[in-house]
Amino acid sequence: MAEKKKNENKKMNPFLWFLFAVVIPVIIVITLVIIILNIAGIDVINWAKEKGDNIPVVSNLVTTEEEAEIKSRENHFEQTIEDKDEEIEQLNQNISDLEMVISDLEQEMVRLERAQSEQDALEEANIEGQMNEAVKTVAKSYEEMDRVQAAVILENMEDRTSIVTILKEVPNDIRGEILQEMDPEIAADITQRLMSSSN
Repeated sequence: MAEKKKNENKKMNPFLWFLFAVVIPVIIVITLVIIILNIAGIDVINWAKEKGDNIPVVSNLVTTEEEAEIKSRENHFEQTIEDKDEEIEQLNQNISDLEMVISDLEQEMVRLERAQSEQDALEEANIEGQMNEAVKTVAKSYEEMDRVQAAVILENMEDRTSIVTILKEVPNDIRGEILQEMDPEIAADITQRLMSSSN
């Protein structure tokens, strides 16, 4: 059993011997040479890159300054493109949001226009109703007035349309009496207008 352990130690020793006797000293010598050459002013790293770039397998592992700069530019351009794509996406989102706001505002505007037209129609109907009431009140006054006096007042009115509106509300027999008391030309014009408005 003791011999077996000696044999295992002897088998492991050549590997350790190679590591300590060959590999480590070579690494130390290469490091010292690089340091000495750098102190002497020789740029060993760039020289190694240039020489390594000419060797097919090593050239894939070694990147020159030009390649590094090109790669840096490519990365910069890719980042810029990604940033612009994000900005475009954000702007498209803003556009769709604004289109929705515009659509909502257009619907609101249509609703308000409808409400306004309904309100205008109600106000117009109110005004028309009030005017009809006012015309009926004035017509009632002319019914009760002396026919000669009513004819004189109506003749002095400049707006013949108002005269026609008032006389339309007066009963037929009273209207005839008032027209009889008016100047024949004015009475004829008003009669003509009354006939036209009744059609």
